[in-house]
Amino acid sequence: MSAAPQVAPPTAGHVPLGAVLGHHADRHPHRTAVVCGEDGVDYAELDRRSTAVAELLVERGAAPGSTVVIGLPNGVDFFVATFATWKAGAVPLPLSSALPAPERDALIALASPSVVVGLPATDRTAVTADELAARARTGPTGATPLPARTGEQPWKVIGSGGSTGRPKLIVAGRPARTDPEQEQYTIRPGDVVLAPGPLYHQGPFIFTTAGLFLGNTVITQPSFDAAGTLELVERHGVTWAYLVPTMTHRIWRLPAPVREAARLDSLRLLVSTGAPWAGWLKRAWLEWLGPDRVLEMYGGTEEQGGLSITGRESLAHPGAVGHAHDGVRVVRPDGGPAAAGEVGELVFRRRETAGHRYVGAEASDAAWRGYGDLAHVDADGYVHLADRRTDLIVSGGVNVYPAEVESALEAHPAVVGAVVVGLPDDDLGQRVHAVVQVETPGAVDPEELRDHVRTLIAGPKAPRTIELVTESLRDDAGKVRRSAIRDARMPAPDGAR
Repeated sequence: MSAAPQVAPPTAGHVPLGAVLGHHADRHPHRTAVVCGEDGVDYAELDRRSTAVAELLVERGAAPGSTVVIGLPNGVDFFVATFATWKAGAVPLPLSSALPAPERDALIALASPSVVVGLPATDRTAVTADELAARARTGPTGATPLPARTGEQPWKVIGSGGSTGRPKLIVAGRPARTDPEQEQYTIRPGDVVLAPGPLYHQGPFIFTTAGLFLGNTVITQPSFDAAGTLELVERHGVTWAYLVPTMTHRIWRLPAPVREAARLDSLRLLVSTGAPWAGWLKRAWLEWLGPDRVLEMYGGTEEQGGLSITGRESLAHPGAVGHAHDGVRVVRPDGGPAAAGEVGELVFRRRETAGHRYVGAEASDAAWRGYGDLAHVDADGYVHLADRRTDLIVSGGVNVYPAEVESALEAHPAVVGAVVVGLPDDDLGQRVHAVVQVETPGAVDPEELRDHVRTLIAGPKAPRTIELVTESLRDDAGKVRRSAIRDARMPAPDGAR
């Protein structure tokens, strides 16, 4: 059995995050720090701009330990604002500018921020994207004293819970300090890091900032582009890349000549997390890159616990997300251990160093906690995900896990993506309904899709109804608002018009 690295969060080092850019700018000022689209900046300039914006944030009320909401799109200014927040002694909360206003406003209300950057606000705490860019160009004046850089505040806050309809904030327990020479999340000093997903999401945020903490060059995109991602690997000599399964699926669906022309020799490691891989898709990538260059991670925003699996292990144990160890269990509803092959809740022993706290939700003090996922352990001790507890569909007494059906649907060449939900059914209790994204209307017939699914999974799990759409179902981070998709298709209550 090969040993997948247990990818724990880095421990807090001795350099405050507000000082880490200066640390690297002193050593290699002209090394490229960030590239996004046609825009780029070196360490000296990123340090200069973020100091200027830190002065602006302090002028607007940012104080040590306060929260600064950052609602900027992917780009250099996102990193300017983030490092400016750490220089002001504050805690960054990245948020999507595309969030529905009620959810966005609920998260901002929970955060009680000192400053809101790039999003609508009604008082003096607002900083527009244009104001930020103008101050960054002007540079620091030295007229606004910045707080001492101790790094004692939490290093980040991440918004969560939109898929459940109950927004909450997760405040990191780790302080805002780092070791600028120590490997983080398998990223090594000297790597060229590519993470093309939306920076307000946990994965892209922690991996891109980790790359900058180490003084590396970080590459991202204004928005994910499949062919463009392959081109970036070659142009910049990317050595470490983070792609969620949605991205790997879109890349694999590129015309074969485009994929075959891609030069990926520089790539040391492709890391994927955020959602389960479809089995057929992961096999395809393992054959393309080779099993030694692929690592799958499983975890959550709370960084409570996690699993990882190498490409070689994946070949021997298809569908697994890692090998169970002393800190991992699959348990029955009564808390007892599940037998091999029995589906239960995947939980992890509470990591004392995680120390996160919630705002807007109650944190559990249980010794074992999970992320709400169902799983089973095989006879060799490998963990296989089933689905989230809240997503499980019981149709005619059969447990149907949406991820399994979605994987089968997405194996069809005409399918771009799929989301499966359970809808009320007088006969079955719930019927399996699939919303399937295709490139063009009429690209495939629903009955053809049903027949295709039945060749891959048991017939009772196949969708009873299939809806074809052309709009994207998942964002660039691979996330889907399943509850919103389900609610939009629920029958109206009796008497409603």
